[in-house]
Amino acid sequence: MSAAQRTVRADLDVLVIGGSGVDTVVRVGSLPVPLADSVGVPPITEWPGHTGGNVALGCRALGLGVALLDFIGDDRPGTLVRERLAEGGVDFAHLISPSGTRRAVNLVDATGRRMSFYDARDPGDLRMPRDFYLSHLRRARHVHLSIVDFARFLYDDIAELGVPVSTDLHDWDGVDDHHREFALRSDVVFLSAAGAGERIASVMREILREGRAEAVIATAGAGGSYLMTRDGGRTPRPIPATAPPGPVVDSNGAGDAFVCGFLYGRLAGRAAEDCARLGAVAGAYACTGRGGSALIGPGELAAAQV
Repeated sequence: MSAAQRTVRADLDVLVIGGSGVDTVVRVGSLPVPLADSVGVPPITEWPGHTGGNVALGCRALGLGVALLDFIGDDRPGTLVRERLAEGGVDFAHLISPSGTRRAVNLVDATGRRMSFYDARDPGDLRMPRDFYLSHLRRARHVHLSIVDFARFLYDDIAELGVPVSTDLHDWDGVDDHHREFALRSDVVFLSAAGAGERIASVMREILREGRAEAVIATAGAGGSYLMTRDGGRTPRPIPATAPPGPVVDSNGAGDAFVCGFLYGRLAGRAAEDCARLGAVAGAYACTGRGGSALIGPGELAAAQV
């Protein structure tokens, strides 16, 4: 299929692959949690989302056409995922995983900081069949791959179709091999500055030097973010954080919201720095609700006048 033919048929703005699941959120007084046999906490809540689900829901809230493809379990968490995505207007096509739906337990302190215990649970030989995902790839303007292992096997088909692809490496340290293929085969790469610490600038340069990325964005929470582009020099450009429009409640999903704001700008043809500023606005907005429930709309994002 030629690029022109694909463009005519690309009626789906963002196709998200993988990364759905359910968070169990435990609110604690402070992090780290003091060592004790038992600690009283406020009501424990469950929130379906995870990184892929959050990106799909956030992009849909911004008015983009979105689909999510993934494996979930034939279990109660899987039902929660399906219901939440349907409620958010996301087209969700799924296959049943023999290992069940992914889970995480997130400890959230009084300032909104979190610590996540992630249960990936996918078996190592899990693969998404080509006849399940190809028709969706052909419709997509952009693909966002979560770093679940089976997603790496879609890169060849994505490249053949000429669809731009992004990924979020989260707290990659620049060394772990699981993340490397995602880092080097994506057009836009997001990661957390915390993972590589003082080495983050060199990790960003390596991604640009060794891979195909046009832009690499390292998010640093309240410290803002850092942007490097292929034509923008060797020093990361700081992008200031945006003040949340209300009290900070929960940072769960803030990084995913940043991705949504950035992709919204990119699909609108905005410059990379403008996209990062839109991401900062969306990320700040997400911190004002619990469990990733604060999804910014196009009106609020436009009001930021980035």
